[in-house]
Amino acid sequence: MKTVTRHRKKRPSGGVQIRDVARLAGVSAITVSRHLNEPEKVAEKTRAKVAAAINEIGYIPNMAARTLSSNKASVVGVIVPTITNSIFADFIAGLSDVLEEQGYKLLISCSGYSLEREAALIETLIAQRPAGIIVTGQAHSERGRGLLQRVRIPVVEAWEIGSAPIDIGVGFSNFNACYEMTRGLLASGYRNIAFASAPIAANDRAMGRRQGYLAAMREAGLSPELSWIREAEFSFGRGAEVMGELVDSHPNLEAVFYANDILAIGALIECQRRGIRIPDDIGICGFDDVELAAITIPSLTTVRIPRYEIGRRAAEMVMSAGTTNGPDGNVIDLGFEIISRASTVPIFSGP
Repeated sequence: MKTVTRHRKKRPSGGVQIRDVARLAGVSAITVSRHLNEPEKVAEKTRAKVAAAINEIGYIPNMAARTLSSNKASVVGVIVPTITNSIFADFIAGLSDVLEEQGYKLLISCSGYSLEREAALIETLIAQRPAGIIVTGQAHSERGRGLLQRVRIPVVEAWEIGSAPIDIGVGFSNFNACYEMTRGLLASGYRNIAFASAPIAANDRAMGRRQGYLAAMREAGLSPELSWIREAEFSFGRGAEVMGELVDSHPNLEAVFYANDILAIGALIECQRRGIRIPDDIGICGFDDVELAAITIPSLTTVRIPRYEIGRRAAEMVMSAGTTNGPDGNVIDLGFEIISRASTVPIFSGP
């Protein structure tokens, strides 16, 4: 049998161009360009013809070229440490809702908790000429900090507020949040309190949370040994493992403060497996108030943070070019809330 080889017809290089749209619509390339950039200057009938041609031919505008020609950026870049933690989904939703309403697109990058990778991503974002850059936290490599300090667009450091942001700070104090939760546990009668968080290297949020816990413990005259403090990657499994390690090594354990709800929920599962009664035998609390926290058995005591609001306000600050009417100028503290539920005895927070 004779084999017939069919050769696929080559597609023209460069993709669909403005001139192709113009030819199909029966107008000039300048008219197509005006339709894209200043539609109010194009007659309604002509706009309809161009729009139909764009839809038929599948033309996608070159946003980078349009930015260069108009000198107006159309994207905002955000760098988050991970996309596996659901708290950043709410944050990104807040960003997106504001930016898209204003006609901007959100360019999302993930640093993997690496300050060196963050610096490389910052450099890549700057090359896109964005309207603004939003990063997570205030810890950066020397190179990354230098890039953010030199760029002449709004820079928002979200999730951790400090006294001296590079440009704008939007979020809450991780130190204060864990300090207040620990004080609440102490006021409720707990003394032998262990603490677990994400690895603190290159993570100022995790470091602030640990320092808040330690400050409250020391203020109460307690100085926990290193064996009472653990680091763990975010997962249910690691939360369960840490719980098992603490129970096995500290028979006098009274409570565990997990600075992440995912770890805390894993701990609840491990306690159920071992027959440990929560909160009768050991109290467990978390941080973030993810959706699962309210429906676990028992429900999880936790720190609620305004994830969506952080994203929304960060986007607003980019849109307003860094101006604010707040008393702290370029620092916006959105606060936090202690949520007392069934996994601990009632927590009394505040002064």
